[in-house]
Amino acid sequence: MNAFKKYVAEFIGTFVLVFFACGTAAVVGCSAENGTGYLLTALAFGLVIVAMAYSIGNVSGCHINPAVSIAMLCAGKISLKDFVGYVVAQFAGATVGAAALMAFVGRDSGLGANALYEGNIGLSILIEVILTFVFVLAILGVTSKVENGAVAGIVIGLSLTLVHILGISFTGTSVNPARSFGPALFVGGDALANVWVFIAAPLVGGVLAAIVYKFLTEEKK
Repeated sequence: MNAFKKYVAEFIGTFVLVFFACGTAAVVGCSAENGTGYLLTALAFGLVIVAMAYSIGNVSGCHINPAVSIAMLCAGKISLKDFVGYVVAQFAGATVGAAALMAFVGRDSGLGANALYEGNIGLSILIEVILTFVFVLAILGVTSKVENGAVAGIVIGLSLTLVHILGISFTGTSVNPARSFGPALFVGGDALANVWVFIAAPLVGGVLAAIVYKFLTEEKK
């Protein structure tokens, strides 16, 4: 597959993720007290993954997340060149997606930006590492066998929904540096000042998932 086409696919996928999923969070709210809005936001993230997996998955693998891409790099499933290309495309897609979303809902909506849990950097990093670890581990597992291809998108989408159901009440759930960067860039303030947490922690979680998955599968052999 032409490398440029893969990067365009990643741009489109990340744009859709931010516009639709972060857009849902901005429109319906993602407070734990707001049960309906909370679940709609979690489902929106999962459903976007399902939709994109079956539309661009055969082009780029549908990472649309630097944490997934770094795990695939560690697992030897993509080259360093593609990793860089994917991440650039993902951040660009998220930025354009957030800009498009702001045109409809305005910056005051929050654009689905992430926030520290009770202002605590350490706890926010910990929850994001755990959530990303679980999400990426599921991806590595379900994509490890060709025969899982038909259901992989559904499994990954449901896994993302799962981590959002828990994580929304803590940090709004990032598990995706690009998804966090786009909205934070336009919201500014604390969202932008603390966005490094939601870039670094998911990357750490992705690397840890790759390391653990490699260990587990090597033991099997």
